[in-house]
Amino acid sequence: MEAIPAAGLICGVDEAGRGPLAGSVVAAAVILDPARPIDGLNDSKKLTERTRERLAPLIRERAIAWAVAEASVEEIDRLNILHATMLAMQRAVAALGCVPDLVRIDGNRCPPLAVPAEAVVRGDATVPAIAAASILAKTVRDAQMIALDGKYPAYGFASHKGYPTPEHFLALRRHGVVACHRRSFAPVRELLDNPELWPAGTLT
Repeated sequence: MEAIPAAGLICGVDEAGRGPLAGSVVAAAVILDPARPIDGLNDSKKLTERTRERLAPLIRERAIAWAVAEASVEEIDRLNILHATMLAMQRAVAALGCVPDLVRIDGNRCPPLAVPAEAVVRGDATVPAIAAASILAKTVRDAQMIALDGKYPAYGFASHKGYPTPEHFLALRRHGVVACHRRSFAPVRELLDNPELWPAGTLT
């Protein structure tokens, strides 16, 4: 990974949940403290759940500042997933307890911000602050999906986290669309546009 810059407050930003059919999209912003390094930071997708859960509290404890924000299912459907993701990132940066000198964002585009920003392709694997943000975003979103699993146990949200897995597709076919589903996403929209595909007595 790249070294943490010696001067200035560098904020890393990443998101979790762009691809799923359900739930909000979550973004995190993290300013790491060079004096309190955290071993093992990496792209959250390359870490086990146990490792992410171990690192998340260390990030919160040792970072100079951190924040997590989201854009709701309703905002995703109204704005589209790209713009909703940018909105969640804006909210995360705005919620920091201090103003960074530079924001480094995973991916190939940046949301409009009041501070300098740069996009870093594969930043979650190369920039420690972005990796830390990816871990916070992932663990918060996973916790939200586990909570949704308690509300909608037939859908398996705790296991697939809302992603379009065969298990999730089967649950949609059997039980229909529920409030946490993103109605603008094609597999969900197909069910809504074709009522004959719905099983009787489903919740909306």
